[in-house]
Amino acid sequence: MTTRRALTAAASRYTQRKLRPRAVDQSWQTTAWGYYKSTPEVRFAARWTANAMSGALLYAGYRNDRGIIERAPVNHLATEIVSRVAGGPDGQAQLLGRFGPHLTVAGEGWIVVRPILNKDTGATVGEDWRVLSVREVQQQSSKLVATIDGFPVEIPGDPEDGAPDPNAPVAIRVWDEHPENHQEADSPVRSSLGLLEEMQLLNAAVKAIARSRLTGRGLVLVPKGTKFPSTPVQGDPEDDLIDVFMTVAETAYKEPESAAATVPIILEVPAEMIGDIKRLTFESDFDALAKELREECIRRFATGLEMPAEILLGMGNVNHWGVWQLSQEAIRLAIEPRLGIVAHALTTQWLRPILEAEGVSDWHRWLCWYDTSPLRVRTNRSETAIKVFELGGISSRALRRETGFDEADAPTKAELDERDRRTRDANSEEDTLPVDETTSEPDTLPASATPAHDAALLAAADGLIWAALSAAGSKAKRTPACPRSERGRARDIDPAELHTLLRVEATQVDQWGLLDGAWNRAPEIALRYGLDPECLTATLDSYVRELIAAGVPHTYETTAGVLRSPCMAMAA
Repeated sequence: MTTRRALTAAASRYTQRKLRPRAVDQSWQTTAWGYYKSTPEVRFAARWTANAMSGALLYAGYRNDRGIIERAPVNHLATEIVSRVAGGPDGQAQLLGRFGPHLTVAGEGWIVVRPILNKDTGATVGEDWRVLSVREVQQQSSKLVATIDGFPVEIPGDPEDGAPDPNAPVAIRVWDEHPENHQEADSPVRSSLGLLEEMQLLNAAVKAIARSRLTGRGLVLVPKGTKFPSTPVQGDPEDDLIDVFMTVAETAYKEPESAAATVPIILEVPAEMIGDIKRLTFESDFDALAKELREECIRRFATGLEMPAEILLGMGNVNHWGVWQLSQEAIRLAIEPRLGIVAHALTTQWLRPILEAEGVSDWHRWLCWYDTSPLRVRTNRSETAIKVFELGGISSRALRRETGFDEADAPTKAELDERDRRTRDANSEEDTLPVDETTSEPDTLPASATPAHDAALLAAADGLIWAALSAAGSKAKRTPACPRSERGRARDIDPAELHTLLRVEATQVDQWGLLDGAWNRAPEIALRYGLDPECLTATLDSYVRELIAAGVPHTYETTAGVLRSPCMAMAA
């Protein structure tokens, strides 16, 4: 309990120094939230982002010397701190999801953390994490006042003397910085406020058109003296005609779903002015134009959401491959940047201050990061994971994750022992079979190679693989897989390992020509060691493609497994 209390206090001291930003313009955020309430397209975009963000996972990471983020060890303090954010995975999913509307609409939100105290001892037994909007957190002098569950909660600033109260709430501001003024928030909705106002006007125009057509479908000119079928209460035929039509018009207004809504207004004119009953309508070109203009506004709004416009407009005739590709682009363009904003705030205003206060020397290398692999549904991901696992390229934990299982599905020690016993029994039975009934597969190729020959072949194949991955990485830097904002960091990473950071799908390897010319020397090496050139090329090419698609690094130890291909078992 003591450790948790000290950690909260450390973050509190650091965060409170951040609670005095200069006054910024927030009036537009009130307007933006108004459109969230009244415009379904805004709400859809915000909720879609929220649902996607809630599917990501937070974890503690460590940035190594090559700039690659590695997962923190299970027993490290950073792992403990991140695992306690929002009370664990369930609370973290809700925390991330709630920031979807905040970052899409207002570009800003707050995290307020309040220690949960034991009433008897006063010790901290946990934290209550809340995500609040900018309208729920107001700055008053040197403190903040947050509205939580309808009650005001004071978040004090730095005391003039002495240490801050370790039991005081902590506030963390999370915002998408505006490029012109980093203290101001920016959002896709902010740049579309004028467009949304125009859309609202067009909605009103279409609504007015509908109402006008409902109560008056134009005019019907009736010659004076026209007779109408008699009614139960017979009166003046002309009056009967008008009375019946007026009754129908009143019914159309009161009951829009009735057939009477299509009846026009009746106007009686002298018979000599018209020969027959005529209908006049008031439709104008603007009636159809208003609908087209509204659709154009929706399309323009969709293009400004920092996600594929098809997400809002609908997939239409896009096939399943196109839907899959658009989903990947939406995660990369709309979800991951917003996850990065939340993760950065938790890193700089929660995790690192606590690590520094606890005396962790390399506190600046640790960070709270996100994993979007649960959002990425790849058609060949599971199959690729199985193949790479068989080659020793990934762990059992990674295999379970990529095939949709969790650690609760891992086999127990008793089950592993039983599996090993069955394998030994099966192998002993094979040893008793006649020689002509067994099949053999060489461990390395060719079968008659000497140990020195074998090692040289492995080294040559390993060199080809590394060269292919390096060429693919260098080319990937110039593709959409590596946005301009990431190219500076990509230059500091070995090209052969760049595929572990960039999201490259199997179909994009050929689309972008990442492996073009990568196997020019493969036939020469194959002939040098008595192998089939086509088989060696195909085997190495298939392996490298699987590594790129799965985002898994290559190791020398897996090379021998790659070369265990039946097609390469030819005479030396």
